[in-house]
Amino acid sequence: MVSTVIEFASMLFAALLAGSMFCVTLVLNPEGLDATTYITLQQQAIRTLNRSLPGLGGATILAAMAAAALGREDRARLTLFIAALVSFLAAGWITRFLNQPINAIVMTWNRDAPPANWTILRDEWWRWHLLRLLAGMVGLVLVFAAALKGGSAG
Repeated sequence: MVSTVIEFASMLFAALLAGSMFCVTLVLNPEGLDATTYITLQQQAIRTLNRSLPGLGGATILAAMAAAALGREDRARLTLFIAALVSFLAAGWITRFLNQPINAIVMTWNRDAPPANWTILRDEWWRWHLLRLLAGMVGLVLVFAAALKGGSAG
């Protein structure tokens, strides 16, 4: 029963986290945005998502760790959960050390007077975001694969 609850939590948190990253991709795609619109959207996203996503990322990592520990008797499931954990850790690392430093700079920008290099930082942030989205989606797929593996074995 505990294992089922932990696996469900792992799937739920992973889906919420990857879904949030996917939504960011849809909403903050910089293609065709002028500086004023981009800065307004990005600053609002930073203000709102910086409150909720770190906790969700932490919960996702903890749930994947717990699921791995509880599934250790099945080597294939353990491997899938560990790979998912590595993917979520990679997404968190990209966020913390690559996206967030750019976010801190963007928060200082005036939307009515963007800096000359705004597109360079925009494009760098976008590349790192797409990489973290990939890591998050891989983690989600692996969590579901591990849970399905458990369901098919039982």
